[in-house]
Amino acid sequence: MGGFTAEGAAVGAATRGSSPGPLIHSYSHSLLHSLATPDHYDLILSRCRALFLAKTHDYGTAWRILRLPSVTDQIFIKANRIRTIQEAGTQKIADGVDEEFVAIINYCLIALMQLRLAPDAPLDLPTEQVAAAYDHENAQNRDLLLAKNHDYGEAWRQMRVSSITDLILMKLHRIKQLENIGGAALVSESVEGGYRDMLNYAVFALILREEAAAAAPRA
Repeated sequence: MGGFTAEGAAVGAATRGSSPGPLIHSYSHSLLHSLATPDHYDLILSRCRALFLAKTHDYGTAWRILRLPSVTDQIFIKANRIRTIQEAGTQKIADGVDEEFVAIINYCLIALMQLRLAPDAPLDLPTEQVAAAYDHENAQNRDLLLAKNHDYGEAWRQMRVSSITDLILMKLHRIKQLENIGGAALVSESVEGGYRDMLNYAVFALILREEAAAAAPRA
């Protein structure tokens, strides 16, 4: 199954009522400047959800075939490509950095949904069940983001997007290590916690990129 990236941009844009293109063009520059973090989170996740459900319409729940280590590897591919683009400063295929961060968000939500499903759950799930599961995991993650913002402040706003990319790759390394030892961690956070952190890191990266683009001079 293809990643949750720009190959579905036309479908995702149709659900948003706008033409395909950079995610920052979906909302006005003035709106982005005025958004509080929880509201900006909601806007980003609404785009991710629309794309995810559009792909569910087209492909069904083919992602159910993926075991968790396979989902982890898909996230690694996306994060590693972002880092490669950041270091090279150029790219040769159409999918942009924003679309890759969206892919990370949706693959993290796939992993969280897979963690909840019973081992004997069918591969093909009705769209209504998938949408409800997506919304449940999203709500859990939103609560986590708000709790961490309360305790840490918005320190992530002082970070570079490249540093956030590195944090995602570090979390992936930890998750892969946990998967390799069967999840038997002694003092580390759970695999679930790693997926939730990566999801929020990807949201932070998109917020920073969108706000920077909104602040840039326009021709």
